[in-house]
Amino acid sequence: MGINNIINLLGGLGLFLFGMKYMSDGLNQVAGSKMKSLLEKLTRNRFKGFLLGVLVTAVIQSSSATTVMLMGFLNAGIMDLFQATGVIIGANIGTTITAVLIAIDVSVIAPFCIFVGAAVALFSKKQSQKYIGQIILGFGILFFGLKYMSGDSAMGVLKSSEAFQHFITTANNPILGLLIGIAICSVLQSSSAAIGVLQVLALQGVMPMNFAIYLIIGINVGSATPLFLSAIGAKTNAKRAAVIYFIFDFVGMLIFTPVAMFTPFAKWITTLSDNGSVQVAAAHIIFKVVTAVFLLPFVKIVVKLSEKIIKSHEHETEFRFVYIDRKLNGNTISTALQLGREVERMASVVRKNFTLACDGFLNMDTSNEREIKDNEELINWLNHNISDFMVTVTSQNLSGAVSEYIGKLFHVITDLERIGDHALNILERTMAAKDDDLGFTESGMSEFKKIYELDLELFDHSVEAFVEKRLTDDQEHKLHYLEDTIDCLTLQAQDNHVKRLREKKCHTSSGVIFTKTLQDLERVGDHSYNIAWAARKDKDLIRQI
Repeated sequence: MGINNIINLLGGLGLFLFGMKYMSDGLNQVAGSKMKSLLEKLTRNRFKGFLLGVLVTAVIQSSSATTVMLMGFLNAGIMDLFQATGVIIGANIGTTITAVLIAIDVSVIAPFCIFVGAAVALFSKKQSQKYIGQIILGFGILFFGLKYMSGDSAMGVLKSSEAFQHFITTANNPILGLLIGIAICSVLQSSSAAIGVLQVLALQGVMPMNFAIYLIIGINVGSATPLFLSAIGAKTNAKRAAVIYFIFDFVGMLIFTPVAMFTPFAKWITTLSDNGSVQVAAAHIIFKVVTAVFLLPFVKIVVKLSEKIIKSHEHETEFRFVYIDRKLNGNTISTALQLGREVERMASVVRKNFTLACDGFLNMDTSNEREIKDNEELINWLNHNISDFMVTVTSQNLSGAVSEYIGKLFHVITDLERIGDHALNILERTMAAKDDDLGFTESGMSEFKKIYELDLELFDHSVEAFVEKRLTDDQEHKLHYLEDTIDCLTLQAQDNHVKRLREKKCHTSSGVIFTKTLQDLERVGDHSYNIAWAARKDKDLIRQI
């Protein structure tokens, strides 16, 4: 093989890999907005998860991409490891579609696809149409590269290469085949691409099936490499997802290596078709399907095994993200979901602090001082770090819906942080009252309690509306009524307080504290309603996340 042949081979391979990546990215953009709705319909039924995995991966053409996406969903807490395992098993079957398309050989329409895809991508005004053009263009480039790579000036020359022929005819060592397959997939970072290269070799008649079968097994084992790289620095369940993906292909290796060694499996594959590309595709599909059928009943065992391999970290500090994976995986939908869950976590801490502070004021109890101040530190940490992470995310190429959602999250965490400040204010006013031995009238405390309870109701409904991305007109009217009621009761309580001062029923110093505390409650109501307002504005748009 001369230098020109090598250049031609690399050029064809480059086009093939670029086309596959370009097409996959376009498919991701088109299908990404539908992922959450699909996942929300997912139950704990492993078979439904399996079918979803097949479907999603058949669409986006990458089992690794699907699993990386799952890592994000695991971090966001919208699915557990048991559900994810079924999807991962299904994803391994969905990825075989590329091999089927290559075996069918649709390269004859590749130039036409390149023309149509380029025209749509370049001249369409709508972004969604541009993505469709990207898919068509990527598809065309993929098969054009494949055709170029398989030509007589590239891989075709291997037919006349004595050195290569000698290697192939003597290479019957299963371990060597497995290692070469793993190496090829690790370099190409895609099992679909590696299988595609193998199909080209088989089509040229330079890759006997008795050796190709071990390469196929090795390629599948090597497909876990990109996931292990993605899992570096990731959270515990994300690492476990990568391990589960590897377990799938490792079990497949344990099943099929002895089968290939001690049975006429490879010979049987050759009877299915005279076309080497079809033979490779068939062996690849059988590997995936048989392994999936074998593992599907043992999902619980696979999950437990992954938990044994990747142990949970105990005693982790609270000053950390629970749902956000700082490693951006390119899937903005999953990143947005992670952000939403982290903000939801922040809201729960804020609610807890508000109730602790208000209950402390009602009982003149400051025993929770340390807890409230620690929670306030966590609230401030979350506000600062979530904001910084959102700035990083906005540097990515975001869809309109994701960008709008993250913009709303900026406002929500600001309101949450301010509610936290008011909770701290209430604690400090309680401490001041206790230090000066100041008391409050029963009627005043009753007014405080009523407003506090309405604040809590408004806060809960507002956060729920934003988290669920759903605010009906009736809910909106109810929340508006609650906010107006809080304002009215606050004014009424202030008027009543002035009357009590005139009647000498309370001390001026306690009156100042009481008035300021009422102002804190009223402001909490305002900030709570702001959170609901974020769910109300463009509510159809926000539901897309």
